[in-house]
Amino acid sequence: MVNRKLSFTIITIIVGLMVAVQFQTVQQPDIRDTRDTWELRSDLKREQEIQSQIFQEIRKYEATIQEYTKEQKKSKEAALRDTLEDLKKDAGLTEVSGPGIRMTVKPLFGEDILGEVQENISAELLRRFVNELNSYDSEEISIAGQRIVNNTVIREINGRTKVNNAWIPNANFEIVVITDNPTKLYNRLQVSRAMDEFAIENLLLEVSTPINHVTVPAYDEAIRVKYMEPVKAEKEGN
Repeated sequence: MVNRKLSFTIITIIVGLMVAVQFQTVQQPDIRDTRDTWELRSDLKREQEIQSQIFQEIRKYEATIQEYTKEQKKSKEAALRDTLEDLKKDAGLTEVSGPGIRMTVKPLFGEDILGEVQENISAELLRRFVNELNSYDSEEISIAGQRIVNNTVIREINGRTKVNNAWIPNANFEIVVITDNPTKLYNRLQVSRAMDEFAIENLLLEVSTPINHVTVPAYDEAIRVKYMEPVKAEKEGN
């Protein structure tokens, strides 16, 4: 009798537990995706559109980066070209125009008055005059079509004067000067001793009034650089 009651109690407990578990399962069902097929397709299409937009944005930014890289390279090349042009201009290797003054050197008196006249302007006179013009803030100078640069040599050979590697005519040649303030240069030349020094060599220095536009030619000879060597590029990491 006791065994029968014990078995009944155990069975009752087991059944009770099963009913409780079943009840709990009914009260808390699993959460399931209740969207139908059309909603799923719509959501999938929307996700695909978003993904496509992201790819398009990526391609756009990649193209922008490539364009920026090209522009940066072009900017560097343009900067190098501009620097090269500036260096050529500073070295006198390009023709230059600007405001300035034009001067003409002529014989002061002819042979009918003085008889034999000097046939050549002295190199010393030209050197002094160029130095004087430079002291007046002249920017560019040409003598008889020869550009005066840092490498220019004015020398006398066998009684004739050379500027660069060109012989200077006996007379009737021009000296052209470019300056920011041609009026100031003109006024200084009017009180300069230069005209008297030219007259001593029987030469007349005629100075034009300020001109808005004069041109000096480029230096057309090779520039030789001494005491300079190219720098060897260091290896990375040194």
